[in-house]
Amino acid sequence: MKTDIQSKILKLKKEKNAVILAHYYTPDEVQAIADFVGDSFYLAKIAKQSQADIIVFCGVSFMGESAKILNPTKKVLMPDITADCAMAHMASPDRIAELRAIYPDLAVVCYINSTAALKSMSDVCVTSSNAVKIVNALPNQNIFFIPDKNLGAFVAAKVPSKNVILNDGCCPIHAKMSFEEVIKEKKLHPTALVLTHPECESEIVEISDYVGSTADIIKYASASDCCEFIICTEEGVNYKLVTENPGKRFYFPSTRPCCKDMKLNTLEALLEVLTTEKNEITVSEELCRSASIPLDRMLELAK
Repeated sequence: MKTDIQSKILKLKKEKNAVILAHYYTPDEVQAIADFVGDSFYLAKIAKQSQADIIVFCGVSFMGESAKILNPTKKVLMPDITADCAMAHMASPDRIAELRAIYPDLAVVCYINSTAALKSMSDVCVTSSNAVKIVNALPNQNIFFIPDKNLGAFVAAKVPSKNVILNDGCCPIHAKMSFEEVIKEKKLHPTALVLTHPECESEIVEISDYVGSTADIIKYASASDCCEFIICTEEGVNYKLVTENPGKRFYFPSTRPCCKDMKLNTLEALLEVLTTEKNEITVSEELCRSASIPLDRMLELAK
């Protein structure tokens, strides 16, 4: 029974001085039992501040890596070590080197949704909640934004004074979202506001009433006087939206955007990893040092 599993998780968490971090895209029951639930930026800050001996990160591999980089002396575990993010790998070291040779002042701005190796080649990391702020604050004129072309295009439109060079990468879940299905929802719910993650394609971004990170979408919906919303991001966000706004209604495109890797973070897997302490994230000392520089710079510039 779920209640038995939940009780065992809570008992082990206390015994081992562990903290459970969960991304908004994980299953509802995992978000319900986590100590902290949030987007990448929020969870990165929490990981950095944690006093726990063990960090259990319910998310995908780049998140576990980031937590380890920010906390090299702590044990970082993941419920499912195979949970990955395709976009995290979608940038080429050769292309980075090529552009650095062309633009002496180039700043490689790396979305936190990337591997530790890509972070180590970058000047600063960003998340969808702080990318515009950080790019605008950089002294560099030329920016290579990796790996997501859609978030990069969103930033470029918001910071026209910079030369933002886009990379050919994307989140398959957000990029697959259908413009036609969003239009269909708008016709079915004409008073609903469209709230969109900037990882979506530009045609969806352009018809949206609000574009922001997962956390910002939740915040916007909670503060809005509107009672109906069409949500253009991964379906896991629905748990927080409904929990915090019981009187409001939320709709998704008919082909529900679902990240199967995030759904690998089950209660059963969480209990197993707390019991065995397997699935530990390891990052070499050298990689920790080099990748921590852009992450720390992000935390500083985003203050």
